Amino acid sequence: MSDDEKHEHVFETSGAGASTTFPMQCSALRKNGYVVIKDRPCKIIDMSTSKTGKHGHAKVHLVATDIFTGKKLEDLCPSTHNMNVPNVSRNEYSLLYVEDGFLHLMTADGTEKNDVKLPEGELGEKIQAESDDGKELVISIIAAMGEEAAISYKEAPKGS
Repeated sequence: MSDDEKHEHVFETSGAGASTTFPMQCSALRKNGYVVIKDRPCKIIDMSTSKTGKHGHAKVHLVATDIFTGKKLEDLCPSTHNMNVPNVSRNEYSLLYVEDGFLHLMTADGTEKNDVKLPEGELGEKIQAESDDGKELVISIIAAMGEEAAISYKEAPKGS
């Protein structure tokens, strides 16, 4: 084996190079912003900073809810450390119909998107009922870290 063969590396690539998260200093995070806690994308609902002893670092206490499950998560980190922030996007799609617990949506360019589950609970029941009544609905979908969920809906404007 020659020296060149020993030092040959193969780098795997994935996707379009768009990262699902980006780093941000703890002290720069803000209430109603987003943060990753325990590998889950969360929305910050409360945060406080505590000053520690003589040579300690200031700590930031974060209280956040998972944007997909609504579960409450907490984290404590030094204010100078970096935390991951999820790239969160929100899009609106026209609802075509609901089938087998999945929303069949139309994107802006006219293609069909059918990989978003009908939300559980009251929101899902309302979407199903309004769709069954023949109303045209526009569904807001939030996406982060490879997950998507319907978060709200409104009736489509007439004459569009």
